[in-house]
Amino acid sequence: MRMMLKFTVPAETSNKAFLDGSMAKILEEIMSKLKPEAAYFTPMDGKRGGMLFFDMADSSQIIEACEPFFLNWNGHVEFTPVMNGDDLRKGFAAMAQK
Repeated sequence: MRMMLKFTVPAETSNKAFLDGSMAKILEEIMSKLKPEAAYFTPMDGKRGGMLFFDMADSSQIIEACEPFFLNWNGHVEFTPVMNGDDLRKGFAAMAQK
């Protein structure tokens, strides 16, 4: 299922990681594991943040997706199922047949 992982990490707990380069390394590891089809990074609510859009094949992936944010930066993570345009059209077509 296509998921949006939205994350924020407090500046206080991520400043050192940003300055020493470990934040970039850890984010690359996360991206390598999840292989997102899109990734966006931006400040959110005064914190470092971003959104990763990826296919979650199994709910056990929740752990590998969110633990790096928790363990490294005391981050906040949310998962939301999402659709692209093709998914939306498929859903509309299925509803039209009912």
